[in-house]
Amino acid sequence: MGVGSRLRPASGAPIDKTGPSRLEWQNVRQEGGGSGGSRPAGGGSSVVASPLLTALFALSAAAVWGVGDFCGGLAARRVGAFSSILLLYMAGLFPLAIAALVRGEMLPPPADLLWGAAAGLAGAIGYGLLLHAFSKGRMGLAAPVSAVVATSSPVVVAALTEGMPGAQQLVGFAVALAGLWLLSRPESPGHRPGGLGLALLAGLGVGLFFVSVGQVEAAGALWPLVAARMAGVAALLVPALTGRRFVLPHGTPLGLLALAGVLDAGGSLFFLLATQAGRLDVATVLATPYPAVTALLAWLIAGERMTRSQIIGAAAAVVAIALITI
Repeated sequence: MGVGSRLRPASGAPIDKTGPSRLEWQNVRQEGGGSGGSRPAGGGSSVVASPLLTALFALSAAAVWGVGDFCGGLAARRVGAFSSILLLYMAGLFPLAIAALVRGEMLPPPADLLWGAAAGLAGAIGYGLLLHAFSKGRMGLAAPVSAVVATSSPVVVAALTEGMPGAQQLVGFAVALAGLWLLSRPESPGHRPGGLGLALLAGLGVGLFFVSVGQVEAAGALWPLVAARMAGVAALLVPALTGRRFVLPHGTPLGLLALAGVLDAGGSLFFLLATQAGRLDVATVLATPYPAVTALLAWLIAGERMTRSQIIGAAAAVVAIALITI
């Protein structure tokens, strides 16, 4: 899950949604609408327009985000969600700050930094709940459930404030509901998959993050993202230093969290490059399958098993994300 920067859509314009480590950049709006064109981020360097580069960067974002979530989930199963989210956020803060300096982005207005900080608080709660869901249940189920709820939340808010979404997004909602129903079906009489309730709450938290970042009006995206990480780290440090059950991991869990934090930030940068190299809609669709990467790794490495209906439900959730996001 990541943090993103999007501009608020004008009334009647396509609804922008991002994200969290991963959908965080999916709603960086393009000049003149959300349908195409490459452009530089405010104050930063641009990327040569190329459909091949767009596909390469977007697919890299999906892979990196999916692997990062899997690493974070493995670590959370060993040291708990709280310690995991704190260390993961700290690990991702520095690459984002360095990227903002290297790209030469100018600092945005204070209001944008405050919205970024608010988004960081919501994102920390949402991602923390997602890691908790990973530790209590199956990553292959929790990842698509949280992603589809998070993606839908900004669309619902925009529908209440700016009018109903388009037909394609309404179809996406229907596909999402079908996918969630398949994912939550009992595996045996009276036994539902664990962690799905946490995954739903995590999606709401990440969705609130998207809505908050959607208020950022500056063209530059990285500094609000840095502000979000700093706010999340600061909020998590308070309970960590005042008696909260914080475990400083060693060995493999620490390495997994460091890797997850860097990958989360790296996925955001890959998606930003993809949107600069080509069409936003193409980049969004190609980056959408990141929950499938997490599910695949959970199956291959962690030995998770899914029923046929759950596999279909996870695939439907990925399709729904694409329909809702574009």
